[in-house]
Amino acid sequence: MFEAVELKQKVSKEEFKTEEPKIRTALLEAQRELATAPLSVVILVSGVEGAGKAEAVNLLLSWMDPRGVEVHAMWEPTDEENERPPMWRFWRALPPKGRIGIFLGSWYTNPIIDRVFGRIDDAAFEGDLARIVAFERMLAQEGTLVVKVWMHLSKAAQKERLLELEADPLQSWRVTDLDWKFYEKVNRFRRFSEQALRTTGTGEAPWTLIGAQDRRHRNLTVAKTLLEALKERLAAVRAAKPAAITPDRPKPKPVNVLNQLDLAKRMPDESYERQLLKLTGRINVLARRLREERRSLILVFEGPDAAGKGGAIRRLLSAIDARMYQVISVAAPTDEERARPYLWRFWRHLPRLGRVTVYDRSWYGRVLVERIEGFCAKDDWQRAYAEINDFERQLTDHGTLVRKFWLMTSPAEQLRRFKERQTTPYKQYKLTEEDWRNREKWDAYEAAACEMIERTSTGAAPWIVVPADDKNTARIEVLSTVARALKKELGEE
Repeated sequence: MFEAVELKQKVSKEEFKTEEPKIRTALLEAQRELATAPLSVVILVSGVEGAGKAEAVNLLLSWMDPRGVEVHAMWEPTDEENERPPMWRFWRALPPKGRIGIFLGSWYTNPIIDRVFGRIDDAAFEGDLARIVAFERMLAQEGTLVVKVWMHLSKAAQKERLLELEADPLQSWRVTDLDWKFYEKVNRFRRFSEQALRTTGTGEAPWTLIGAQDRRHRNLTVAKTLLEALKERLAAVRAAKPAAITPDRPKPKPVNVLNQLDLAKRMPDESYERQLLKLTGRINVLARRLREERRSLILVFEGPDAAGKGGAIRRLLSAIDARMYQVISVAAPTDEERARPYLWRFWRHLPRLGRVTVYDRSWYGRVLVERIEGFCAKDDWQRAYAEINDFERQLTDHGTLVRKFWLMTSPAEQLRRFKERQTTPYKQYKLTEEDWRNREKWDAYEAAACEMIERTSTGAAPWIVVPADDKNTARIEVLSTVARALKKELGEE
């Protein structure tokens, strides 16, 4: 794969001087158009040590308007980053629409290094690459242009470049012991880098290989690669017709997981109070062990309006130290959130080790309200199932304990609670016109919820369907489930 770019390709000073002003002007024009387009750009600058990756990034910054560019030098993960799944650090750095994000070091770095040094095997490496392909495909579908350049030097040229830099008093700082450590493994780096590039060079996110022996050739090729990709995508954006978005109103099956619930269950207040006290104490003890076991906990609450999600969450959190948890109440996305891929706003709130994050409504909005109300295209909510499953798999692979609750009420009980809210001053803020409109689509929400549960309930991140006509029953079921999950995963002292 790398043989073609190991040939000496040179650009003369005269040619560089001729090309530079034309490319700079075209890049700035493209950048101005990008600023108002429904498009963001991610540039991955990768390659061998000594190939001049940082120099190429500096050149791009000097040729473009730096106000529209964010550069992320992804060194070793920080303690904060290590406490979340590996992709967290990249998700939170994704640029909004209209801007460019340059990654010096990327989601390829650690998988390749880990494979070179034998920290992972072939199966794990292939799994990492498959996840990267899915991630980059999702970025493309969410309106992100992914430009990937790999700067290459032959083994001999790499050694020559490192020695040259090391001998220069003004540039010797660029060469570290780690660079030489990597050079000792150059053959393994070449082998596994080739595998990574072959596997992940897709139509949505192709690789451009660049010979880096000649600096002018390298810099000019990087700039041209970005310019050509930008012009092509911007032209496609101009030519694109708005996607047809229509509400989807599925019909529930006559027999399904929700309409077969026993909503008649009732728990006497005396029994409720006794179990509440017992369970809150157990959860308090177990939750404190999350930190020492290097685990975190995510709890998701969904269900019809007035199903009692807020009450169940309050009882649950009364058992946990307030310094350990965060509640994320999910509403319509903000402008900041709409400017990035859909899952961005959920990735950014993932808990650190030892912490708990509760989502009151969640990433499942895409396959529920957005599907039914016509807030996203059919292709978007249909692919969301796979994206959500992959997201939750990354959480559980990292050791995050995930439990998802669907609190279910009957239409009659919902109506009773709506009327109660109308007549109770301190509850009136909970009832909106939207709640009444959603009630008219009860069957569609029931059908969508059943499909969601069927397609996203997994062994590691299961859905727990809770009968919620009786608040006592629902709250104890939620607390019991959390207590059992913590005990199973952490043990009980």
